[in-house]
Amino acid sequence: MTDDDPGDGDLAFPAAEVQEPYYRGVITRVYYGSESGTLRSEGTGREYRFRYPFVEIRGAIPRIDGLREGMTVGFDLGWTSRGRRVTVIRVYD
Repeated sequence: MTDDDPGDGDLAFPAAEVQEPYYRGVITRVYYGSESGTLRSEGTGREYRFRYPFVEIRGAIPRIDGLREGMTVGFDLGWTSRGRRVTVIRVYD
């Protein structure tokens, strides 16, 4: 037996799929003057609001002025005094 060959007692585990930690959504509106907007969840169809500086934008476009209507993004939600809001937007290349 060599180091490269699994023995009879070794278990082979399939490669685990990497799960993205964000919900998927589409930007529906962006208000550049107030640095805010809305996006729609692909899973539920609900719309959620976001506003700078309460949203963190990650990825290739780190500012709200780089967001465009129709962009597919990842997002995460949090609770504020005004209800559920987007706290993170992940821009994909």
